[in-house]
Formats: sequence, C-alpha cells, structure tokens
Amino acid sequence: MSMMDKIKSMLKGHPEQTSKGVHKGGDFVDERTQGKHSGQVDTAQEKLKDQFGSERQDRPPQQ
Repeated sequence: MSMMDKIKSMLKGHPEQTSKGVHKGGDFVDERTQGKHSGQVDTAQEKLKDQFGSERQDRPPQQ
C-alpha cells in the first residue's frame, strides 16, 4: 500500500476536517511565499478537495 493510499483511507469519511486542513495548509504556503503563488495555491487546494471528496460551500458544482 502506497503512502497516498494510506492518506486517502485516513481522510475518507471526514470531508470537513480534510477541507479545513487543505485550507490551513494553503494559507500557510501563501503566508510563507508572501502571496506570490496564490493562484497556484488556490488551484492545488481545489484539486486536493476534489481528490479527497471535500465540497466547497461557496461555489456551485462544475458541470
């Protein structure tokens, strides 16, 4: 079992905590890079939320 599979199994069924962790991690990176890469950080956050099954509350689902 790969490390990514282990992480996915731990996060499965906990979308609220996963979403908070992804958001907090993105904020940390933005702070450390002084916002220079905020577009890339936002994209990475979206992909992680999609990967781990978290749903964004502030945006309608994509078609």
